[in-house]
Amino acid sequence: MRVPHRPPRLSDAEALARGDALLARMSARRSVRAFSPDPVPRALVERAIQVAGTAPSGAHQQPWTFVAVSDPALKAQIQAAAEAEERAFYGGRAPEAWLQALLPLGTTWQKPFLSVAPWLVVLFAQRHGLSAEGDPVKHYYVSESCGIAAGLFISAVHELGLVTLPHTPSPMGFLRELLGRPAHESPMIVFPVGHPAPDADVPDLRRKGLDEIAVFWEG
Repeated sequence: MRVPHRPPRLSDAEALARGDALLARMSARRSVRAFSPDPVPRALVERAIQVAGTAPSGAHQQPWTFVAVSDPALKAQIQAAAEAEERAFYGGRAPEAWLQALLPLGTTWQKPFLSVAPWLVVLFAQRHGLSAEGDPVKHYYVSESCGIAAGLFISAVHELGLVTLPHTPSPMGFLRELLGRPAHESPMIVFPVGHPAPDADVPDLRRKGLDEIAVFWEG
């Protein structure tokens, strides 16, 4: 079954104005590691997840599960498990080149934001689906689909006036156990979500310009 799709067509000037406004807002987005404990309404987290759920996906299988956690005890468990993996990473598991690349960011194995942020949202990638009978159903382009959904989630959080940080402890199988997810779901990213701490700061980074990230072949 197909349905009509007739979005309004903007003038070039209006489209460019919208693009400029969006670029200005998104250029202000930064990954934040210092969060305020101030509460964030569940409705805002729901909206960010709903926006992420509009992402295109292979064969429209939508191979993602977002698990949102505000329970302090569970967040503390996640922090303890994540820091154990991060301590091993920074203490010898990571190649020296990787550690050197991280130096400008000032990151360490300590991840207090996992307890301080009012919400943790964990993105799980569904390696396959399940039929009504419980049999595996192949999913296509799972990593690509979940990656697009993650990008939309980050954008939505920023548009809602909140901040986040894509956190990827490795390995992160502990998240499946702590959050009670089935074996066919793999944890992909942990997103702390909240307001920045009053004294939050971020590295003074430069983003690549258009000429560094794009190539145009025009007729």
